[in-house]
Amino acid sequence: MKLFETLSRYQPQALGVLRIMTALQFIEHGTQKLFNFPVSAAPHALGGLSLTAAILEFAGGSLLALGLFTRPVAFVLAGEMAVAYFMAHMPRDFFPVNNSGDAAISFCFIFLYLVFAGAGAFALDNRKA
Repeated sequence: MKLFETLSRYQPQALGVLRIMTALQFIEHGTQKLFNFPVSAAPHALGGLSLTAAILEFAGGSLLALGLFTRPVAFVLAGEMAVAYFMAHMPRDFFPVNNSGDAAISFCFIFLYLVFAGAGAFALDNRKA
């Protein structure tokens, strides 16, 4: 269809917006763990894996929002989300809707897509050297 062919011209911009918005949501998980912002009813006790996750979420999310080192950062974050799902969510229940693992799965696959698709528009990775 002609409409969809026209829309495909905006694929780099749509990918850039997907990357930025996903990164901003991901940063929130890190700031909540590190700084209890946004305020959580049950603040996280940081140590070991949860501290590592918080740093990855904040720093990795910030790099993705800027579109800097997008592919390697997205690869690391996809792995983090896979580990988070299988360690924290899967043991509670098989089904993601029952184990609150929906976000971890979505983040994992969006980040995995960014590994292959790249940053899209609005990224520092696109600067000319």
